[in-house]
Amino acid sequence: MGLGSTAKKIQSLSERAEAMYKQVQQLQKRIISLEEEMDETHDTVNRMDHQMTEQRALLLAIADEHDLDGEQILADAAIDEAELEAEESDAAVDETTDESADADASDATAK
Repeated sequence: MGLGSTAKKIQSLSERAEAMYKQVQQLQKRIISLEEEMDETHDTVNRMDHQMTEQRALLLAIADEHDLDGEQILADAAIDEAELEAEESDAAVDETTDESADADASDATAK
């Protein structure tokens, strides 16, 4: 193996290393950016959670002023929401089952 061949290989390795280094730097910048966005999102969620707690307390006070059971209203709403989610989940399972059955029927027909 000649000196020219070795120099070419070293040059090639050097170029690859430089390209990889640039990629690592880009990834590092992206990670830092994502971390900053995540921190901002966390702060926003905390702020919104605090605001929701305040609003809930306010709504319960208003309901109490009007002789309404605010806790019962919230419990009923939570039950309605859970039932709706269960129905949507059941519909998704039924749809998946139907698609699976259709695929099985197509496979059987193709064979």
